[in-house]
Amino acid sequence: MLTLTGGKRMFSSLIKSDGIHRQPALRNLRSLLRLCSSAVEWKTVHAGKVAVLTGSTEGIGFAIARRLAQQGAHVVVSSRKQENVDRAIQELKSENLSVSGTVCSVANKDHRKNLVELALEKYGRIDYLLSNASIGIDFKNVFDTTEEEWNEILHTNVIVQFLLVKAVVPHMQKVGGGSIVLTSSVASYTFYPNLGPYCVSKTAIVGMIKILASELALLNIRLNSLAPGPTLTKYQTRHPQSFEPLLNESMKIYGFRRMAEPGEHAGLVSFLFSSDASYITGETIVVGGGFKTRL
Repeated sequence: MLTLTGGKRMFSSLIKSDGIHRQPALRNLRSLLRLCSSAVEWKTVHAGKVAVLTGSTEGIGFAIARRLAQQGAHVVVSSRKQENVDRAIQELKSENLSVSGTVCSVANKDHRKNLVELALEKYGRIDYLLSNASIGIDFKNVFDTTEEEWNEILHTNVIVQFLLVKAVVPHMQKVGGGSIVLTSSVASYTFYPNLGPYCVSKTAIVGMIKILASELALLNIRLNSLAPGPTLTKYQTRHPQSFEPLLNESMKIYGFRRMAEPGEHAGLVSFLFSSDASYITGETIVVGGGFKTRL
C-alpha cells in the first residue's frame, strides 16, 4: 500500500467542480504511481532469496552484498578475517539490511562447510552463490614462479571454485533451482605482464563455467562469470608500485581511461541472479570500461 504525501490535495486537483477529469494532472499521477511502483519493485527483486558470498567484506564483493540486501535478499558474507566480517555486518545492519557472516578462507574445507551450514541454519535455504574470493601473486616473470605458487593459485582460484559450486548445488536443488556467479577477470582475455599464473587461473574459470553450466542447466541452476576490469580496491592501493605502471600502460588503450568503482559491478551480478536473466547461463560478462577483451 502506497502513501502519497499531499494525497488529499492531489486527488482534489484531479476533478473539476463539474466532475470532468483534469487530464494533465491524471498523467502526473500515473507517472508518480509508476515511479513508486518501480521503487518498490527494485527493493523486492531478490525478496526472500538467500545469497552466500565469499570475499565479500570489502571491495567488489561487499558492493554486491549490499546491492543484493538492498533488493531484499538475506546475505551471508565472509572473508579470512573475523574483524572484517564484523565490520561488514555492522555496516549493513546499520542500513537495516538482512545479513549474517562468518570467517571463510576458501581454501579451508571446514570453513567452506561452515559457510554453507550458517546460511542453512539462519535462513533455511540457498538461492545464490557469489564465489569472489581469490588470491594473486607477487609481480614476477612467469619463469621465476615456483611449483608451489602455481599449485596454490590454481587450487584456490579454480579448484576451490568448483568445490564451492558442488557444495551449494544440492541445496539449490531443494528449492527448485538457483544462480551462481564466479568472479573471473579481464585478465582471462588479456595477458598482464608478470601475472602469469593469475591470468591462467582466471582463464580457467571461463572454461570451467562452460562445462559446469551445461550440467547445471538440467537442475535449473544457472552459472555465469563476472570479469571485472581494473577496479579501485584495497589490494591495488596496497601495491601501487606493481599496479601503477600496468595501469598507466593499459589506460592508453582503455575506453574510459579510469578504474572502476566496486559498486559498478554490483548491478550486473544482481541482474544475473534475477529472473530477468533466466535464459543466460555459461557466459562470462566483462565489466571493463572498454578494455579490449574481444575481437
